[in-house]
Amino acid sequence: VSFTEEALEGNFKAVYDVIAKARPASVKGVYIKHVSVASTFGPSVTLDTTAL
Repeated sequence: VSFTEEALEGNFKAVYDVIAKARPASVKGVYIKHVSVASTFGPSVTLDTTAL
């Protein structure tokens, strides 16, 4: 399956927003430190979460 860069970015932002909104109020500091994605048999790629 082939996705455009914009489609991948939109999907990532949607997932990131859902996880960030589910953050418990008692958690202090950085909640999401890093994010990596990979295909089933491919290498992982670490995403820059500060670019959001």
